[in-house]
Amino acid sequence: MALEVAALLLSIVTASIAGLVGCFVVMRRMSLAADAFSHVALPGIGVALALGIHPLFGATAMLVFGALIIWGLERRTRIATETVIGVVFSSALAVGGMMSSGEDLVDALLGGPGQLGPGELAFGAAAAIAIGTFIIMQRSRLILWLVSADIARTAGIDVARLNLSFLMMFALTIALGLRYLGVLLMGSLIIIPAVTAKRLARNLTEMLGYAVAVAVAATVAGTYLAHRAHRPTGPIIITIGAVLFVASLFKRTR
Repeated sequence: MALEVAALLLSIVTASIAGLVGCFVVMRRMSLAADAFSHVALPGIGVALALGIHPLFGATAMLVFGALIIWGLERRTRIATETVIGVVFSSALAVGGMMSSGEDLVDALLGGPGQLGPGELAFGAAAAIAIGTFIIMQRSRLILWLVSADIARTAGIDVARLNLSFLMMFALTIALGLRYLGVLLMGSLIIIPAVTAKRLARNLTEMLGYAVAVAVAATVAGTYLAHRAHRPTGPIIITIGAVLFVASLFKRTR
C-alpha cells in the first residue's frame, strides 16, 4: 500500500516536472523534437533487457548519452537542435527495433503495467529533485538564453554549458515518465500541457503554473479512469491532455 501511494505521488511529481520542462521546450521551438528524443531510449532498453538489467536504467543511460551526442553535433555542425535530434532519433529507433521484440517492445513503447519497485522510486525522487532544482535555480538564465544566445553570452552566461545542462534535464524528464507512458507517449506529456498553458497564460509565470496544472490533472484523472476501466494508463492520460488542449482553443486570444 505504501509503495502504491508513493508511486502515485511520483507520477504526480513526474507530471509537474514534465509541465515545467515542457514550457522551455515549447519556447525553444523544440516541440516535435521532444517526441523524437524519447525514442532514443529504445536501444538502451534493448541492451538492458539483453543483459538482465532493469530497462529504466538502460533507457536513462542511453538518453543521457543521446543528449551528449546531440549537444556535440549541434556545437560542431551548427545544425539546428531539432534536426540533430531527428537524425539521432531515426538511428536509435532502427537500432532499438532490432534489439527489442514482442511484449518487451510493446511495454517500452506504451509503458508497462506493474508495481514500481524501491529502486525505481528512489531514482524517480532523485531525478525529480535534480530537475526541479535546475529549473528553479536556472530559470532567469534559461529565459535570457531563449530570448537571445548572444545577449546571454554578453551577460556572462556559458551558453554551451547551459544548453548541455538543459538537454540532460530534458533526458531525465523523459526517463522519469517512461514507466507510465512509454517511449511513444512521454514526449506528449511534455508538450501538450505546455502548449495548452501557452494558450491560457499571459506571462511565463502563469504558463508554468498552467502547464503543471494541466499535466497533473491529466495524470490523476487518467490514472483513476484507467484503474476503473482496467486499461493502460498512458493512452488515457494523453487523451485527457489532448481534450484539455482542444478546450483551450476556445479561449479568445487578446
